[in-house]
Amino acid sequence: MDKNNEMTEFQHPKPGSVGMILGKFLPPHRGHLYLIEFALQTVDQLCVVLGSLKSEPIAGELRVEMLRELFPTSLYPHVQILHLSDENPQYPHEDPHFWQIWQSSLTRILPQKPDWVFASDDYGWKLAEVLGAQFMPVDPGRENFQISGTAIRENPYQHWDMLPPPVRRHYLKRVAIMGPESTGKSTLAQNLAQHFQGQWVPEYARTWIEAKGQRPVVADMPQIARGQWATQKAIEAQALKQSRQGLLVYDTEIWVTTLWNDVLFQNRDCAIEALAKRQHFDHYLLCAPDVPWVNDEVRYLPQGGEDFFARCQALLESQNLPYTLISGSWEQRIETAIKKVESLLKP
Repeated sequence: MDKNNEMTEFQHPKPGSVGMILGKFLPPHRGHLYLIEFALQTVDQLCVVLGSLKSEPIAGELRVEMLRELFPTSLYPHVQILHLSDENPQYPHEDPHFWQIWQSSLTRILPQKPDWVFASDDYGWKLAEVLGAQFMPVDPGRENFQISGTAIRENPYQHWDMLPPPVRRHYLKRVAIMGPESTGKSTLAQNLAQHFQGQWVPEYARTWIEAKGQRPVVADMPQIARGQWATQKAIEAQALKQSRQGLLVYDTEIWVTTLWNDVLFQNRDCAIEALAKRQHFDHYLLCAPDVPWVNDEVRYLPQGGEDFFARCQALLESQNLPYTLISGSWEQRIETAIKKVESLLKP
């Protein structure tokens, strides 16, 4: 195909024109969003075809969900996100019938023949030809968004600002801190968040107890659990939009609420346990009670550190939750925690 001749034939798309974008979106990033938004400014209907293979590191179905979250039908009624899961060759040299294979797959999945093909890569010229469409290159030199899916997969945290919230959610690392009272959990959470430019999630039980002005009773525990869940989800939503790094550090979590329910009231609440099971953390930091006790108006077990620690450890192991023991001096504790989080954030 003569690209120069093709370029002279460009016309502004006519009303009712249909555009198509084909990509792997592995994962979707700001460059892809620019490509889609560009196309939306030039055609009336847009089909975004996500082609996936079973062997790829992020499932095609998940990537489709990401795109549909980014371009919901309620806001983008003229955009269709289509999933092409045919195990097609990925490069022309892999099969002499490469273009015929792709033409057949796309003709089958597309609701109508596209008038325009949009892409940042040179394959768009040939793809448009085999589909009987015109090609419009978009930022072929990656000057507007100098990023690629390969670079993101190699180190998503280095390119965090290029990831939209649904993709950040996939890569976000969640670290929960667990342990007895007065073992430095809150300080550790804040220090880790500051060190890695992430965010930390405070303990809702303290908020509840301080607001109520008295020790909790058994009837308070479901509300404390719901408040902890809401705190975690609300801060996560903000972190996906604002965080400079893909890390959330949780001062506590809902399994700890089940332990306190048992210790203080010898009570087991199946609803709280069910809520705890819905959580997901990539790793736990278990703080040992080998530092001096500091009294506090919301601390109740000055002599119960060893027992509560044993309960925490038993729970982590019974639920097959990965954890690292945090012990020693304050300096040793933060050093151990930093090293562990660094390993989690390595690509």
